[in-house]
Amino acid sequence: MGDYKYIFVPFIALVICQFIKFVMESLKYKSLNWNRLINGAGGMPSSHATFSMSLTTLLAYNYGFDNPLVATALIFSFIVCYDAMGVRFESGKQAEVINDIADVVEKQNKFKKIKFADLKEQLGHKPLEVIMGMLLGITLALLFEICIF
Repeated sequence: MGDYKYIFVPFIALVICQFIKFVMESLKYKSLNWNRLINGAGGMPSSHATFSMSLTTLLAYNYGFDNPLVATALIFSFIVCYDAMGVRFESGKQAEVINDIADVVEKQNKFKKIKFADLKEQLGHKPLEVIMGMLLGITLALLFEICIF
């Protein structure tokens, strides 16, 4: 497998994370949302954090923490996690408000049948979702590295 593990493992971690989200939300809402397997935005755990931290962990395990490549990967992982909690989370809250306003406008407009497309509201993550995604990425990378490679 060699150097391909740096591509293979993060994508496998991403798939596992999405499956965990699918199972958790299916149990929570008591229905199967098959779209959740593909759509990774929002929810527990963060697939973005899992994906980026699994790569960072593999690099750190194989090259050590004093390697510039590991430092670069770590910085980008933190940016991804910060963005998931910050900008994307706030965008999701804005989408909720815009959808509410659109509903009011649609109800008040009785003569012209205007229908606004709903904006996607689940975009970002709460801090716990990101932390759990980071831990999942670290754990899966170490399991793959120790058990398979």
